[in-house]
Amino acid sequence: MELEMGAMASAIGVSVPVLRFLLCFLATLPVSFLWRFVPGGPAAKHFYAAASGVILSYLSFGFSSNLHFLVPMLLGYASMVLCRPRCGIITFFSGFGYLIGCHVYYMSGDAWKEGGIDATGALMVLVLKVISCAINYNDGLLKEEDLREVQKKNRLVKLPSLIEYVGYCLCCGSHFAGPVYEMKDYLDWTERKGIWTHSQKAPSPSPYGATVRSLVQAAFCMGLYLYLVPQFPLSRFTEPIYHEWGFWKRLGYQYMAGFTARWKYYFIWSISEAAIIISGLGFSGWTDSSPPKPRWDRAKNVDILGVELAKTAAQIPLVWNIQVSTWLRHYVYERLIQKGKKPGFFQLLATQTVSAVWHGLYPGYLIFFVQSALMIAGSRVIYRWQQSFPPNMALTKKLFVFLNFAYTLLVLNYSAVGFMVLSLHETLVSYGSVYFIGTIIPVVTILLGYIIKPARPSRSKARKEQ
Repeated sequence: MELEMGAMASAIGVSVPVLRFLLCFLATLPVSFLWRFVPGGPAAKHFYAAASGVILSYLSFGFSSNLHFLVPMLLGYASMVLCRPRCGIITFFSGFGYLIGCHVYYMSGDAWKEGGIDATGALMVLVLKVISCAINYNDGLLKEEDLREVQKKNRLVKLPSLIEYVGYCLCCGSHFAGPVYEMKDYLDWTERKGIWTHSQKAPSPSPYGATVRSLVQAAFCMGLYLYLVPQFPLSRFTEPIYHEWGFWKRLGYQYMAGFTARWKYYFIWSISEAAIIISGLGFSGWTDSSPPKPRWDRAKNVDILGVELAKTAAQIPLVWNIQVSTWLRHYVYERLIQKGKKPGFFQLLATQTVSAVWHGLYPGYLIFFVQSALMIAGSRVIYRWQQSFPPNMALTKKLFVFLNFAYTLLVLNYSAVGFMVLSLHETLVSYGSVYFIGTIIPVVTILLGYIIKPARPSRSKARKEQ
């Protein structure tokens, strides 16, 4: 069996652990589909979700992976049982603490960079699910009038049973690559409540068309990635030939390296999207069109055109790793805003720092997410200038729209180099090769924003979009 796996891995150019992960990851599709036909009510479905997740984890990563997953799961559940008023904060720090320890011990970023794989990627998703469950159970103690709408929707008044909790955490292997979803939604889906209620007026939507679209998208993304990656390897950044090129060629290579790397993530998220859709959990309601069409937003983790053609950097978190960005907004960004006050750069920087630590303690990650905070803050300045022009200056306004688009394209792909190469030396050398242009421009733009303060836009809607 190992010889066959080795031959197959060599044939497609990956390591045996990566091949094993890919096979188990693809298996989440039929496993999720079969969930729909599990007899015996919610309890049986919870057991199937948990057992299938455990088996896929074992086949993919080995026995130790399930032990790693067990630690944050037990810490989170124990805190909900023993210390409900503080269970959210306890689970947040204990979960992140354990995740950071695993990142440091396994040096997972180096493994991923070299084409390897380990269980820390799945552990990252699992930790977010465990934390959100504990925080929502904590919110169940608070008065509704003190909660935001999303807190009211996701709060848990009753402690989930152990089988419900494990089923939610490991559901059909959804912890492999996400998307992250809420315990309340998982329970409603399993028990056929809320939007999943079966009736003649509200028939169950067919997931097959949306699943096929996601699979076609996944095939296209993987094909393009396999075509591009030999032409734009990351190793080029440390080769002498790269430093012999002129400024514009080096800058162009940084763009193409970032562009190439993104298609790998598009492929992974398209497969995970298809698995969540075919299970039915990805359903998020009906459109207002006539006739109404099912929406599958809960499964969506990326909007490819939204990323590649983003008009402002502030749009990136809304279209890239969507469910993790939503988690960061609900459980970090919004909870750092003091009542009666507006969010500022501190909330943005703190959220990006949490995101960096979640990925791992590599300098490249930390630099990338600090860069992201600067990028978004600078883009907001350009956006405010753009919105300040009156209707009779439409051409100038369009020029600023293009300027913001070009700014986002430049700074995003410049910053992404740190995310890809990870080490401090390689990151600084790569940034320095283009004279730190992607750092200087956002900083200068932010400072200019304090000097050149445009008049408030006449329409509040424009501000809300930002």
